[in-house]
Amino acid sequence: MYGLCGCCWALRPRYKRLVDNIFPENPEEGLVKVNMEKLTFFALSAPEKLDRIAAYLSERLTRDLHRHRYGYVVIAVEALEQLLSACHCQSINLLVESFLSTLRLLLETERPHLHMLATDAFVKFANIEEDTPSYHRSYDFFVSRFSQMCHCQHQDLETQNKIRVSGIRGLQGVVRKTVDCELHVNIWEPPHMEQIIPALLVNLQHSGFPAEQTEVCFRELLGRAAYGHIANTIRPVLMHLDNHSLWEGRGFAVRCFQIIMYSIQSQHSHLVVQQLLGHLDANSRSSASIRAGIMEVLSEAAVIGAAGSIGPTVLEVFNTLLRQLRQSVDYELTGFYDNAGKHKTSSVEERTLQDAVIRTIGSFAHTLPIYQRSEVMLFIMGKIPVPGIYPDLGAPNAGRMIQVMLLKSLLQVSCHCESANLLTALPCSFLEPLLCFTLMDDPEIRLLVLSILTSLIDRRHNRDTLQTSVEIDISVLELREEHCSRQDILFMRKVLLYRHVFLAFKEESNGRDHYHALFILLAVVLLELANEEVVVDLIRLVFALQELAMSNQEGLSVFNRCGIQAVCAAFLSLLCQLGPPPNLKTYITQVVESCRTKAPYLLPEFVLPEGELEVETCCLFDQSGISEALTGSSYGAHSDRLNSPYIPQLSDEDRLSRRKSVGDVISLQMDLNPETRQTEQITFETLKNAIEDAGGAEEEQKRRREVTERFQTAPFEEIAALCGSKRLLQSGLQHVFELIIRPPPSPSGPSAPKSTPVYDIQYPDLCVY
Repeated sequence: MYGLCGCCWALRPRYKRLVDNIFPENPEEGLVKVNMEKLTFFALSAPEKLDRIAAYLSERLTRDLHRHRYGYVVIAVEALEQLLSACHCQSINLLVESFLSTLRLLLETERPHLHMLATDAFVKFANIEEDTPSYHRSYDFFVSRFSQMCHCQHQDLETQNKIRVSGIRGLQGVVRKTVDCELHVNIWEPPHMEQIIPALLVNLQHSGFPAEQTEVCFRELLGRAAYGHIANTIRPVLMHLDNHSLWEGRGFAVRCFQIIMYSIQSQHSHLVVQQLLGHLDANSRSSASIRAGIMEVLSEAAVIGAAGSIGPTVLEVFNTLLRQLRQSVDYELTGFYDNAGKHKTSSVEERTLQDAVIRTIGSFAHTLPIYQRSEVMLFIMGKIPVPGIYPDLGAPNAGRMIQVMLLKSLLQVSCHCESANLLTALPCSFLEPLLCFTLMDDPEIRLLVLSILTSLIDRRHNRDTLQTSVEIDISVLELREEHCSRQDILFMRKVLLYRHVFLAFKEESNGRDHYHALFILLAVVLLELANEEVVVDLIRLVFALQELAMSNQEGLSVFNRCGIQAVCAAFLSLLCQLGPPPNLKTYITQVVESCRTKAPYLLPEFVLPEGELEVETCCLFDQSGISEALTGSSYGAHSDRLNSPYIPQLSDEDRLSRRKSVGDVISLQMDLNPETRQTEQITFETLKNAIEDAGGAEEEQKRRREVTERFQTAPFEEIAALCGSKRLLQSGLQHVFELIIRPPPSPSGPSAPKSTPVYDIQYPDLCVY
């Protein structure tokens, strides 16, 4: 009877007749809209029939598909879409299974237009909000199929682009449908991300419409990623860039991570940075071009990331970067970037990588607050090899190269480092070892240190506008309007900056860049600390430098002497324009004009004289002339200090630092005391003789008894006089202690006075014995 009902159309169920009526005789006429409205009304009136309606529509679509009647296939899909849109959220699940099975069938065919038809239908379904979740629905097939469509290699370029765009839109629909529902398949799992992310990146590499659509989908995917999903999202990106050698080009890798950093939530930026740092460590044995590409991406990510969002382990980030810098130096020296010595590298490639690491360090540092930036500078300073106290670094030139690289990194961190006072920017624990490097024999190291000091003191960014000239336009400078703070004045009294600046001028290997850097440093100190006391100290320093240049006690070349005098002229020309009395400006201008006429080689033009350096008195700045010009002004109170010459105290440690670098480290104690290189050996006989000098061993018991009786019966005055006369034993012991204990030298000048050692305290005889 059932078969007979199927043959007789009038006996068929009503829902089947309504479904049949929506199909016209000619498929080109399209869906019969009147009959579709009747079918929709019936479905809404009897929602329990929805599953049968969907199943029958799917049956008709399958039959027409096998018969290649694609027009009717399109009509069936359209009917399913309208039913999905019209049905209430509570009953939509009755349609979905048949609808999704129909789309699977269309996506499994080899017809591109059917693929695009199924994708459009899926996107419309994805945009429908469902109140009732589904516990058994799966989208694994759609993730796989849409990802395959993104890799389409059709012969016709237009068709290829259409299919790829359909695949991208399909993936976008899957993400929208699954990302907000915990009961659906977890789209963030690695198997799914490893299909979706490469499919998007392949299309992102090319220009045109697919790339634009891909970027929209990629941004939406990343924007929906929660904290726990970032790692699974970034890992396929790194794998794709590795597999297709896209780090070396840098352009696409940087663009890709720009999209990532701008799309994810700002509080998750540090997770991306951690992934990149881990990937950098994993590629530490890769070529320099790959490591440099990762560094470029890291630098860009740090710039885009929110301030201070590189995670809680700030020092670990910089430790990783510094480790990469050290490895690059090793690779440059050995010529290979692997332990087996099979893969060669060049100095040019490694220098490119080192520059990228230094820029990345600067990028990270600029995202940090001031207090963390100070910690980073201290951390980097602790990594710099110090002469005499750093372990063996392998190759002879390795220590020097590491010094230069770390100082360049420190310079990047110090740029635009603004602080309320100099003590914050230059704590003693950082400044003292830094000043040590101003006395190095290496010209490049000294130049870097001068630049670092200038960057940290220059809070108003006048460094770039200052030029070594006697005609400085102060209108372009940012002058300090308020008075110098007391903390900064106390800081300048405490530090040994003037002393190290003076010693830096005495280096024979100084060039034009060094004298320019020294002038900039003095000018920045003047502009930042516009105070009478500081100005007087700077003038005293200038007179000491002029005396150094003219007396030539250090045997400096004519070029060095002219350079020192040129810096003095440029500095005083700047000083006389910043507020001291007009008489000072008149006097300095007269001296400069005399130099321009009779001795132009003493001005910043660096025109060397022919033959010996001969200077007339009128071309030199006279201390009494400047003192007279300052009389009657606020500087008059400091006239006593101005008339006293500045004489820096030299120490053995300064002379050691000037000669030595890490490449030729020797014993500090032997170099500090060359006359005592043959150190006396401390033996048992030495200790025995020191004790025997105080008296014979056979009289020890007798002396003990006498001491006991004396302290029991003698008056206090006699006991005090006796204790003052017993020095022989202590002098002997002191000699032994001096052989044993030698305090290590300070890297920056004389150390602060220490308390009296325990062995120097004079005890009464009763306590000694």
